[in-house]
Amino acid sequence: MKCPVCGHQEDKVVDSRASAEGSAIRRRRECLSCGKRFTTYEHVEEERLMVIKKDGRREPFDRNKLLGGLLKACEKRPISMDQIENLVDEIERDISRQAEREVPSRQIGERVMQRLHELDPIAYVRFASVYREFKDAEQFMRELNDLLSKRQSAA
Repeated sequence: MKCPVCGHQEDKVVDSRASAEGSAIRRRRECLSCGKRFTTYEHVEEERLMVIKKDGRREPFDRNKLLGGLLKACEKRPISMDQIENLVDEIERDISRQAEREVPSRQIGERVMQRLHELDPIAYVRFASVYREFKDAEQFMRELNDLLSKRQSAA
């Protein structure tokens, strides 16, 4: 495995454990050249899942794209990297279990929002503002008011 810092190709595995309910292996590695530690994941290669975008285009599901969106939404929030990665694993696993090999992006976005709503309300609103493409402050306030009313009715 190539070190992301120095590019050296020799490392040692420091820790290895099952991840994503056994469907992946998480390995902590240490570069033998510079000593930097990094994480790799080993997944079973499956049939490619295609995402149907809003405009009808199709593109392969990209786990890193989902992870990037969640990292932005959860920035400066008390949410660990493990929680975010588990969320991505859970969503990827859910959509992979479907009989269909194509999934609308709307379906992925709704699953993310549902899980973020449970995890952290601020991250939820951040994600919703991008996902739902709020055009003005009124749309943003409607989403906040919906969130507040749901929280009050649950209490």
